[in-house]
Amino acid sequence: MALREAGVPVTEFRAAVIVGSGSLSFEMIRYLTERLPVMICPRWVFTRVQPIAIQNVLDYLIAALESPETAGRILEIGGRDILTYAEMMTGYARARGLKRWLIAVPVLTPRLSSYWVHLITPIPARIAQPLIRGLGNEVIVRDETARQFFPAIALLDYETAVHQALKQMETRGVETAWSDALISSQGNKSPVALLTSEGMIMERRQRTVTAPADAVYRSFAGLGGKRGWLYMDWAWKLRGMTDRLCGGVGMRRGRRDPDDLRVGDALDFWRVEVVEPGRLVRLRAEMKVPGRAWLEFRALPQPDGQTLLSQTSFFEPKGLLGLLYWYVLYPMHSLIFSGLIRRIALQVSLTG
Repeated sequence: MALREAGVPVTEFRAAVIVGSGSLSFEMIRYLTERLPVMICPRWVFTRVQPIAIQNVLDYLIAALESPETAGRILEIGGRDILTYAEMMTGYARARGLKRWLIAVPVLTPRLSSYWVHLITPIPARIAQPLIRGLGNEVIVRDETARQFFPAIALLDYETAVHQALKQMETRGVETAWSDALISSQGNKSPVALLTSEGMIMERRQRTVTAPADAVYRSFAGLGGKRGWLYMDWAWKLRGMTDRLCGGVGMRRGRRDPDDLRVGDALDFWRVEVVEPGRLVRLRAEMKVPGRAWLEFRALPQPDGQTLLSQTSFFEPKGLLGLLYWYVLYPMHSLIFSGLIRRIALQVSLTG
């Protein structure tokens, strides 16, 4: 609106639900579907909309740059399918291999619905409420001008759009954008942050170490194998034994080299996913868990010659079982990971 009032040539695209990570409506659908096997839903779940893949939105934006005749126009865009929100939820569930049941009730007001969304997802109630108020209105393309201007754009169906969104999130791994702080603390003593982002739960711990980054890196890059895990090593071994009993890999694999790490190396029940010598190690869990998990260490040089040691655990729960798994085990994980970062920092301080 500001650009238009300033006299800048503007092409405005209007869409319903954009299927892709970071889209607020899609994130709400995704979180609710992932976390609730049975959903008590208000009447808006039967509202029809025309979702569009984020890829097609980008196609329209790029095409508009080469079409000056669209300047000053408002164009409605949508994908191939017209669906209800209920159908989008069940479609997402199929793509994720989940079974979901929806029960519609007539009594959930937008305010009550927003509190429910706030409880189940990271979306705050103050943002969810106006969003939910709008979900009662059909958003379907009724003006086909956009298709007339850009007939070459191949619109994707909803199922394909969901699969592309999931593939994109998997490719990006733990690099995420949509976030909401659940727990945080500030200060110089063991700051901790627990965040959720695009379905990913992240717990980050940081400590400042009086040592160069290379020394800090060598300490966390040497974890596992015969050296063990510095803190509560018996708990790591117990987790490995439990995994073996469940048919997983356990901790029998150890590590290829006591000091060197390469991408693709097995490291106990982890797989080395990323290595940046002197700076970063990211491990992907290969034990049996209801979701996907990573553990990342970073050594970040500071201007005063010290190093910021950052330790982050990531968990992408699958369904309600995955979410319960995280919160049931969180006290133990918190204890282990708090102790681990302390021991790494202490080891570096003692060895230099």
